[in-house]
Amino acid sequence: MAKKSAIEKNKKRKQLVEKYAAKRAELKAIAMNEDLPLEDRFKARLKLAELPRNSAPNRVRNRCEVTGRPRGYYRKLKMSRIALRELGSNGQIPGLVKSSW
Repeated sequence: MAKKSAIEKNKKRKQLVEKYAAKRAELKAIAMNEDLPLEDRFKARLKLAELPRNSAPNRVRNRCEVTGRPRGYYRKLKMSRIALRELGSNGQIPGLVKSSW
């Protein structure tokens, strides 16, 4: 069986986060509500722990849309510093001027 690339894993995680977002939010609200009895809150925590691990939003990694590189990521542009420099040098990003001194 072929190994999954990190990009594919990340895409799958994004889908799982989207799928379980409502359920996760509901269980978290129950678990954090101090007006409810301790038993109910504990049951909500157990159900939260049963959800797939990759459905947690903090498991998704910011990756470059162009190359898939996880480091040097600019959130506003959704790309890595290397892809940004390359596209900027080619004049493919409007308003970006490569400076040299």
